[in-house]
Formats: sequence, C-alpha cells, structure tokens
Amino acid sequence: MTITVPPKGIGPLARREARLAWGLLLPTLISVMLVVILPLLAIIWISFKPVTLADLRTAEPIIREDLRDADEAKPYIRYRIRNSSRSDPIFNVVFSDVVPEGVTLLSTPDGCDLDGAVLTCDLGDLEPGGRITLEVPVTLEEGGAIKDGTAPAITGSAQNVLTNGEFTLANFIAIFDAREFWTVVGTTLFYTVVGTLGALIVGLFAALLLNKSFPGQGLLRGLYLFPYVAPVIAVAFSWVILFDPFSGSVNALLIQMGVTEQAINFFGERPLALIMVTVFEIWRYFPLSFLFILARMQSIDTDMYEAADVDGASPFQKFRYLSLPMLMGILSVLFLLRFIWTFNKFDDIFLLTGGNAGTRTLTVNVYEQAFALSNIGAGAAVAVIILMCLLTFSWFFFRFMSKEEGL
Repeated sequence: MTITVPPKGIGPLARREARLAWGLLLPTLISVMLVVILPLLAIIWISFKPVTLADLRTAEPIIREDLRDADEAKPYIRYRIRNSSRSDPIFNVVFSDVVPEGVTLLSTPDGCDLDGAVLTCDLGDLEPGGRITLEVPVTLEEGGAIKDGTAPAITGSAQNVLTNGEFTLANFIAIFDAREFWTVVGTTLFYTVVGTLGALIVGLFAALLLNKSFPGQGLLRGLYLFPYVAPVIAVAFSWVILFDPFSGSVNALLIQMGVTEQAINFFGERPLALIMVTVFEIWRYFPLSFLFILARMQSIDTDMYEAADVDGASPFQKFRYLSLPMLMGILSVLFLLRFIWTFNKFDDIFLLTGGNAGTRTLTVNVYEQAFALSNIGAGAAVAVIILMCLLTFSWFFFRFMSKEEGL
C-alpha cells in the first residue's frame, strides 16, 4: 500500500496565510517604494540627462499688457510676449484677452481675431529667448478710463528636458575625465575606512573600560554619549573655533607649551585638514559603537571568564580568545552600517571645511556639481557612482565577510 503525502504549503489555509501576509506587508512595501525606490529611480534617470539648475523650470510664455499714450490722440494697447527660457522653444503660443469696457479696437494685428469682446492671437512658435511686441490701436471713452480690465491668458507647449527622450552619457564622461575625480575617490576611501575603523576601535576600548562596575559609571556612560547626541552644527563650529589659527585655544596652548612656534591651520592645510575631519568623524560616532558593543559584552556569560581566571589566563588572552570571538558578529554589523553612513556623510565635512584643503569627498562633489556649478545631471551622476560603490561593498561584505562571522 502506497501512501502519498501531499506537498506542504499549498493547501487553502497556507494560501490564505500567504495572502494575509502580503496584505499586511503591502503598506510597508508601498512606503518603501515611495520613500526609497522612486527617488532612487529619479536620480538614475536624471544622471543620463543634460540637466542644469535652470532646466528644472519648464519654459513658459510670459505676457505683459499696458496702455500707452492714453492722453494722446492715438492711444494703443501694447502686448509684450517673451519666452522665459533661453534654451528651449515654445510651440503653438496663443493668447486671449477680454477687451475692457470703454475701449474700442481700431484694428487687429496679423494672426489675431476679435470675437465680440475677446481678442485671440495665434503667435505660432516662440524661439528660445524670443520676444514679440504687439501694438493694437484703440479709442477710449470717458477720458481714457478703462473699466473691468482683466489680465490676458496665454498658452503654449514646451519640451521638458526631464521628461523627453533625450539621454546622454556626457555626465559620466565629464565626471570620470575630471582631473580631480580619482583624488576625490581616494579622499572618500581614506575618510570612510579610517573613520569607520577608528570609531569601532575607540568604541571597543570605551566598552572594555566601562564594562566594570565602579562609582560614577552611569555618569561616565552618559558623558560618552555626548558627541553623538549633540547637534552637529554646535559641535562642528566648536571644533572650528577651538582649532582656529588666529584665536583658537588649541593653537594658543601649543604655542605656550613650546610645541610649535607659529599657529597651525588645522582645517586649512593638506593633508592635516583631512586628518582632522577624520578624527572628528571618529570622535563624533564612536559612542554608537560603544553602546552596541557594551550591550553585547554584558550579555556574555561570565562563567567562562571565571574558568579562564582559574586557568591563569591574562586579560589580553581573555579578550583575544573569549571576548573578541563573541563580539565579531556585532562588530561586523557595525562596520557595515558605519561604512555606509560614513561614505554618505556630507554635513560634517561641509561644516568643518566646506570640502576645501583636500577634504572633498564624493558627497561634497554631488553638492558642488548640482548646486555650485548648477549641473544637476552631473550631480546625479556622482550620486549614482556612490550608489554603485555602496552596492559593490555590500555585495562583497555579504558574499565573503559575513560568511566568516556566521551572519
């Protein structure tokens, strides 16, 4: 007798559970798509477009109307039409205006028709930066007074560089051909790698220090969190003031102690400026590593440390063979998160140096391309390069490093 076991997970109950699970996940998926995926797709789209800051405003026709020579024998209404863009034409420009009471048109310009009190003019296409002036002779009643005047309405169609079918690799070619691009990449890697490893190492030593019970332990833990919770603008400008070459306390102290004979421009000289912003990164973000590592250390069973003490293990041996293997999982996760966050860091460097003195990273380059140079397409191209770098690092991390740690 043969008994057939039906495959698991295909019954009515399983299908209902799957539909319920997808239904519960649907709001989250929509939120992720709106917040993350759509802006990401927009950046990739713009990176292949020749877009400048001025192109974000679509070309549109602008019209102005005024009455000229109202007190003379030959008054006329003047219409001045112009193209707001100097690079894009506007097609099928048409405007209409209601002739106010007290005004009679003596004639209409070519391409214009008068239907009752409505004057309609078909101006055709308007070239980039083009201007058209129409003068319509009129007669006025009641001494030139115009009653119930309304502003003219004008329409026209123009291509938008963001939505048309024109694509180009010029943005990426210009970025890679730039003389300083690889220097910026090297600066970014130094800032990211050294800043990430430094924050982890300092956080690890801080956790080892505060893993023991002693008077004032809680207060000291709170003080260790100050760099991370303090507003970045406040701490950044505090560092700039402290290390100022003219009035900074650090330079005054170094000169008084005889360490240096003249003031040091910490944030204005190469390569010292890059070292200083990296040290600031380590100081500001080591509390996050400290907090997670300390929480993991306090969850480790103390029995094996007691056994190691009985066997005569030194503190270094206990750290090397007991603590460190237990901490590798959290250290790996922290390294991944801190690497991504530091690679994307913009505000710290911009507040400290503005990207000068050899501290320009890829994120600062995005700002300079998009806003300082008004090249939105090039800025988006640099952002796509950042995305590719982080995706490559994440793939490498999960492909090799995480397997070694069992993640």
